[in-house]
Amino acid sequence: MDWQRANILAAANYLREAIANGSSDRRTQAVYLGLLEVLEPARRTARLQREATDAARVAAKKVASTDATRAERRTGIDRRGGRDRRQTDLGPPGGTERRSGRDRRTGRDRRAG
Repeated sequence: MDWQRANILAAANYLREAIANGSSDRRTQAVYLGLLEVLEPARRTARLQREATDAARVAAKKVASTDATRAERRTGIDRRGGRDRRQTDLGPPGGTERRSGRDRRTGRDRRAG
């Protein structure tokens, strides 16, 4: 097992030197951090806990914003109730009746013939 640890440590040192020399792309950093996690399992545990905490925080914000949206919809802030629009009689739209007396449905059913 000592030879495995030594090889992993040598690879991590090589990548650390590559990062220090300016090769700081994401892949190199990810491999370097992965090798450090193999050497120190507690580092991996801490990273997983950090990621879980961040994910929970984002999910809580998303739920809170969804709840606020639902509450606004339920209160009807921008909507008028059914009784509000019927409180005053505005008459027909445009002020005059568009249908002539013959077209109005008075007593006779026009569908029959």
